[in-house]
Amino acid sequence: MSRFYLTTAIDYANGDPHLGHAFEKIGADTIARYHRLIGDEVRFCMGMDEHGQKVAQTAAARGVDPQTLVDELAGRFAEMWKRLNISNDRWVRTTDAHHRRGVRALIERALERSPGDFYEKSYEGWYCVGCELFKRENEIQDGHCVLHPTRELQWTEERNWFFRLTNYQDFLRAHFDANPDFLRPASRRNEILALMDSGLEDISITRARLSWAIPFPRPTSDGVEQGTWVWFDALPNYLTDTGYPDADWEAWWPAQLHVVGKDITRLHAVIWPAMLQSAGLPLPEGVWGHGFVTLGGEKFSKSSGVSLELDEAITRFGPDAFRFFLLREVPWDSDGAFSWERFTDRYTSELANGLGNLASRATSMIGKYHDGVVPASSLEASADIADAVRRYRAAMDAHLLHTGAEVAFEVVRTANALVAEKQPWKMAKDPALAGELDVVLATMVRYLAASAVLLSPFMPAKTAELWARLGSGRDSLAALDELAALDVSGWKVQPEGILFPRPEAVAAA
Repeated sequence: MSRFYLTTAIDYANGDPHLGHAFEKIGADTIARYHRLIGDEVRFCMGMDEHGQKVAQTAAARGVDPQTLVDELAGRFAEMWKRLNISNDRWVRTTDAHHRRGVRALIERALERSPGDFYEKSYEGWYCVGCELFKRENEIQDGHCVLHPTRELQWTEERNWFFRLTNYQDFLRAHFDANPDFLRPASRRNEILALMDSGLEDISITRARLSWAIPFPRPTSDGVEQGTWVWFDALPNYLTDTGYPDADWEAWWPAQLHVVGKDITRLHAVIWPAMLQSAGLPLPEGVWGHGFVTLGGEKFSKSSGVSLELDEAITRFGPDAFRFFLLREVPWDSDGAFSWERFTDRYTSELANGLGNLASRATSMIGKYHDGVVPASSLEASADIADAVRRYRAAMDAHLLHTGAEVAFEVVRTANALVAEKQPWKMAKDPALAGELDVVLATMVRYLAASAVLLSPFMPAKTAELWARLGSGRDSLAALDELAALDVSGWKVQPEGILFPRPEAVAAA
């Protein structure tokens, strides 16, 4: 059994979860569930990023202390992920005592091993509180950060500690060359390579007199206590979750995959590897930078006012339909749009009329013609299912979730095409076709079982319901390599119930 340690970006505690957060968590959860499906031991970590100037400002605006704010928001985020069936088994908050101790231990280790990587100087520049970053000239448009156009940039002058990122220019380039899959998809890799080719700059890693932060281990030479820059605090969560610096942390480090948004790939593919190298620790094996979900062409963002009610989107057709739609509609390697029209259309055509209708037809006909027991028939292994499994695994191993969902749904379409061709309700009227009818009914169940397994990472609750209705008598799903030749003879189906009610029925409920 292989170990697979998967993380997402930890969410910043200054507002409620929105569709962009949900897209990342649903995608990462699908990857985690796929790896469990193929037998890996999975560790799946998520959490909250709770320090920094933006949190302090938000708390002040609400008239509460920062800890009260982050406690409230952490609870709301955790409840949302539970509602969406996110299967993370780890939850890190950067205000946790262990995380704070781990961050200080990591910085102290880097200071000891690579003292030349740290220096102090006075600095001035435009600071974006939204990004918690000083911005380069090419990152400013019309006096605003290009990522947070509604926020005012702040001119900041203070003496800080700096990290000599320029020391790692050659190391990082060599690492990218030696590990072409370190940062994916290829578009993100190309962006970061272009950034490195233009030359890296040293970064300020502390803020003077910032109280809502993990204290930096060293004051500056003028005696001013420094707060650790929020990203130097947040990025180590992936490491501190393993137990670092206590015993046995190496059992789960390095992580196999960090899933993050494309706007923070520089932090995860440049700054984080440099921090780890400075401390003499292994680098993560991979980073995936997914794209954005847009609404009317605009990125979902609290600060820019582009949003929809996440609760409304989930309630429309249920959590599993929402999960499926996002990953079916929005490519995992690029941007994509959300629209209510497309949501309704895809739900109707693929889930209600496609998978749901197939399940109802198969179970009702077996109930009518065979008292609910799948007839025994010597089915040959299905070349269609075998091919689908092969292509599904290739897509999911490459984290192309939209392609994996498409391949899984080809099985549903193939089964529906078989039903349309054979018309088993007509075959049932001719006793001479009884044997052929048995083969068709058993084949339908095998296709449904394969669909339940392949779609289970995307729709865990609904596929578990489908698997139970097929009556295999097995508590767990079949393995992928069983599906093409799965023996469904004797399964006792449950014809009652509608897997995916039609939209008009949902609206009337």
